[in-house]
Amino acid sequence: MGFDRNHISHKGIRLIEYGGLFVIIVCTLIAGVQEILKMAAAGEVTLADLLLMFIYLEVVAMVGVYLESGKLPVRMPLYIGIVALARYLALDAKDMDTWKVIAVASAIVLLAVAVLAIRYGHMKFPYDSPGSAADEDKVH
Repeated sequence: MGFDRNHISHKGIRLIEYGGLFVIIVCTLIAGVQEILKMAAAGEVTLADLLLMFIYLEVVAMVGVYLESGKLPVRMPLYIGIVALARYLALDAKDMDTWKVIAVASAIVLLAVAVLAIRYGHMKFPYDSPGSAADEDKVH
């Protein structure tokens, strides 16, 4: 019976990953419930509320994809960034000057172009190994 440091370190890292993912899921669910309670108390649902709920849903989906595949698709955080910037515009556009609105809108376009470039790269130059990031593009 030998002592395998590699095996123990991999298990330790995996345990830390699962612990971190658990914390992310719990915090996201708590934040979602808090937001639902705020909407119920206000008696209305705004576009900003819906976009925030979508961000929470994307975080949960991202954790699910990571748990299922062991990999994190780069596009998912980009989607979250796009929605977060859109929410920021929806909330604060009336208080922003023209150049700030243009800057935020340009950032959204830049993130969208990044998503398209990554998607194109995965389709044009797919990975060879099964379960790779290219397979994630084919499932949808």
